[in-house]
Amino acid sequence: MYKRPFIFLLFFSFQSLSFAQKNVLSDFPKGYTPEEVGKRLAYRFVDGKHMLHAGKWISYPETFNWSGAFKFAAVTKDQKLVKLLQNKFEPLFSTEKALLPIMNHVDLNMFGSLPMKIYQITREKRYLELGLPYADTQWVVPENANAVQKSWADKGYSWQTRLWIDDMYMITIVQTEAYKVTGDRKYIDRAAKEMVLYLDSLQRPNGLFYHAPDVPFYWGRGNGWMAAGMTELLSYLPKDHRDRPRILQGYQTMMKSLKAYQAPGGIWNQLIDDPNCWAETSGSAMFTYAFISGVKHGWLNKQEYAPAARKAWMALIPYINNEGAVTEVCVGTNKKNDKQYYYDRPRNAGDYHGQAAYLWCTFALLEK
Repeated sequence: MYKRPFIFLLFFSFQSLSFAQKNVLSDFPKGYTPEEVGKRLAYRFVDGKHMLHAGKWISYPETFNWSGAFKFAAVTKDQKLVKLLQNKFEPLFSTEKALLPIMNHVDLNMFGSLPMKIYQITREKRYLELGLPYADTQWVVPENANAVQKSWADKGYSWQTRLWIDDMYMITIVQTEAYKVTGDRKYIDRAAKEMVLYLDSLQRPNGLFYHAPDVPFYWGRGNGWMAAGMTELLSYLPKDHRDRPRILQGYQTMMKSLKAYQAPGGIWNQLIDDPNCWAETSGSAMFTYAFISGVKHGWLNKQEYAPAARKAWMALIPYINNEGAVTEVCVGTNKKNDKQYYYDRPRNAGDYHGQAAYLWCTFALLEK
């Protein structure tokens, strides 16, 4: 006579577990919802100053903060925010045209991803015409290219290849956006071929990545660029693409390692494998974005990774100060074969590296 209650309780337990897993990335307390956080950060950006590269051009952190704000506006159907972000961009067609990045470096060509993202939202052709050349020129070898750059091009890679892990967001994002707006498979093929090269060259047996072949340190945000780049690419790479299994394997191997290195508090350190190094927010937010997206797309086991993603998100929010600025963000960082160098990097509040990555998380949490 005890069978039926036992079966009922077992069924109820499974149902409760299923419900909890289903809602772990959607039910958040006040102050932690992606709608609240995204609105704080996106509207803050509207009035923010330009963050320039070499004091001349719109920088990649600003570009990605801008596109993150647009993605948040689109997913929340916030037309007011879309308009404000468009107004902020408008001078780049006229009075601020000199701030448009030139097309001669991986950190500059990525700018094209922004106008192509705006084109997808507004369907105004001028954004497409502005953005697409940034993707094309990554594969057009300039006359003054050096021997190494020409060698990469001869092998079918971008002449801007340099085997820094940062590149796998910079190159991937502009080529992927070009594929999305044109449907031309050459762009996604380029991004996938490049990603496989970087996976084969830089990913270590533990799933993480050296900053560069000659810099054997697992820098947080650098690994974040890889995590976010693979996430973007897998989101749009055709299911039958020849490189998809290799990229998915590289992604899943990295995610397994990141889960193992997630600190008890929920985020990750400036040097991922060093428990004595300080907690850093921009890389942690990029990892969180990759976790959330992996769960949503089915690349990661929901029962295993959804709680880890939630834990990370809940840990990240207290790092936003009263002004809406993300704190503990490592400044822009070149490679250097010196562990102390990564320990000593300054930390900023409101740095667009961090603001952008948090916005990506809000979009991923809200995406259906």
